[in-house]
Amino acid sequence: MSLPKPLLDAHGGGVFFLHGADEHRKAAAAKELVERYADPATADFNVDRIDGADATVERLASVIATPPMLAEWRVVHLRDAEEVASSPKARKLLLETARKPPPGLALIVQATVPRRSRARFYTDLARIATSSEFRPVPEYEVPDWLVSWASEELGAELRLDAARALAASVGTELGVLTQELRKLAEMAGVGTAVDLEVVRRGGMRLARQDRWAWFDLVGGREIGKAVRALPTLIDQGETAVGLVIGLSVQMLRVGIAVEGGKQALERALPPYQRFLSGRIAGQARRWRREELAAALLGLRRLDRLLKASSLPGDLLIEEWLLGLAARSRPRRGAVA
Repeated sequence: MSLPKPLLDAHGGGVFFLHGADEHRKAAAAKELVERYADPATADFNVDRIDGADATVERLASVIATPPMLAEWRVVHLRDAEEVASSPKARKLLLETARKPPPGLALIVQATVPRRSRARFYTDLARIATSSEFRPVPEYEVPDWLVSWASEELGAELRLDAARALAASVGTELGVLTQELRKLAEMAGVGTAVDLEVVRRGGMRLARQDRWAWFDLVGGREIGKAVRALPTLIDQGETAVGLVIGLSVQMLRVGIAVEGGKQALERALPPYQRFLSGRIAGQARRWRREELAAALLGLRRLDRLLKASSLPGDLLIEEWLLGLAARSRPRRGAVA
């Protein structure tokens, strides 16, 4: 996994504060930092892993103050730091260490900040330490993240349709997905792409229609196919609200490509999605600016109707789709 830029660019040791709700990526980053600083030959003496629920201020202070033995760095990985942060003495110790870390210390503080917490400790630590927040990958971006992860971590090619099928089959929890993908990559073998056939052979139950391919149908103005596939999505448990959220993201990205081209889209996309820029730019060529503006206004209206109307959500989405189809027809008298 590529570390976030603040962690990647950090020189020397000190205190690293990893926080946010994405437990999988946060733990993976902590593991990578431990591996960066720990000397394998002396790890038994110089690496301490401490769970916040079991930590005491005295133990933390002792471990932090202990210099490295026969190595450049002493690595301390404090997991679930929110458990010990309820102690004023522990908070003071961690902040003082972040302000003035002992030579040779790499302290990795991993925490999930309690919801609605207004504790100043977390904001102070994020400001003083080398900090990175790990926000959850949105559900509609999970297959794209998985494609990039397969390339970076496994050196494997994961086809986008296979990533979408895998996410539709097992869900969007990253830890489960990466575990399943490792198995599929081993099954495929070195140098062989993980495609739909590999996913099938892996025993995954494939959805008849996945939401991501459906978003591409709409983005590519294949409206008839999108209308016909909509009931299947609803039967599979997709919600109208979830589909409208995904459609809004898709159409906004098409809009960026319409206005600024492929390069503008690449700048706007997260790093793990930039490989999609060519696909979305291709969809953008099928839209005129005024048509796209009308589609986005229609989505805003659709969002309001879903909240206020008693009509079924799939019926409202179908109405929006049929409106797109009507606007795409040539005007009377237009030259073919």
